[in-house]
Amino acid sequence: MQPFVYARATSAQGAVETHLMAETEREAPSVRARSQYLAGGTTLVDLMRLDVMQPELVTDINALADTPSGEIEYSPRGLWLGALVRMAEAERHPDVATHFPVIAQSLQLAASPQLRNMATLGGNVLQRTRCTYFRDMSYAACNKRAPGAGCAAMDGVNRSHAVLGVSDRCIAAYPGDFAQALIALDAVVDVSGPSGSRTLPFAALHRAPGETPHLETALAPGDLITAFVVPPSPWARRSKFLKVRDRQSYEFALASAAVALDMAGDTVRQARIALGGVATVPWRAREAEAALRSRPLDDDALEAAAEAAFAGARPRRDNAFKVALGKRTLIRALRETAAMSL
Repeated sequence: MQPFVYARATSAQGAVETHLMAETEREAPSVRARSQYLAGGTTLVDLMRLDVMQPELVTDINALADTPSGEIEYSPRGLWLGALVRMAEAERHPDVATHFPVIAQSLQLAASPQLRNMATLGGNVLQRTRCTYFRDMSYAACNKRAPGAGCAAMDGVNRSHAVLGVSDRCIAAYPGDFAQALIALDAVVDVSGPSGSRTLPFAALHRAPGETPHLETALAPGDLITAFVVPPSPWARRSKFLKVRDRQSYEFALASAAVALDMAGDTVRQARIALGGVATVPWRAREAEAALRSRPLDDDALEAAAEAAFAGARPRRDNAFKVALGKRTLIRALRETAAMSL
């Protein structure tokens, strides 16, 4: 781990101002950023120990847990999730579990209880890929770490990598679970930054790799996520998160599905679908949603949704199995969600 300056902030604006003291490059935050925020530290500290991330300034924002950023509130206007809320607190919250089960389940199935006690919701959605070639500094070819260096995963061991949203520069999979629930439920993100506060759709937060894999989000230098807001909807209660992985606990998804349904008997009024483990970013499967709309949820509709969800897949040598696995995971999640008792 490289030497760094440690600072503490007691307000969002103070955190932004401290963060900007170390930043001179006016580009989106990346692995090369000179300044980083510290909350639970469950991703940042790991990557600093590996020398993948080498910030000169680390700003501790845990004091913001005493502000609305540390609160959960459910009202007729929807669900407020402060970015400094710990994952374990959110998964156990009765309003989250009752009214937004897909969110509670996505948190319960992540990491270990010890990590969920430490990790924050804001940090969770910004966690970095678990691609070995990104995390191991002995591999020089990683466009996320060193733009223009190449992507060792293309022809390397790529079993865990993405098949959706990939580019010729990067096929690293987004590792999180909570983000799939948020994108399926049309959540929005509250952000504080140098120019004040703003809100953006959660679906606009993450950037597909394209030509610039090292730029992973739409956040500007100094931007700090303060909260997530999930609007009320007729499908939020009939929702489920299904995660398929190599072992039953403490493992990242090979394929996952966050599903929410608004049903009229056996017919789907509206569907919301997000996929994880198979894409470079939290992946909203809008084509699959359209394939289900106003149709009975029978075998033909399920197959049509699965085919639509993976129509744009670009598998590599070792991860081609994810296409079939992802389809089966989605079909199972839809069936189990439709069978829920409300």
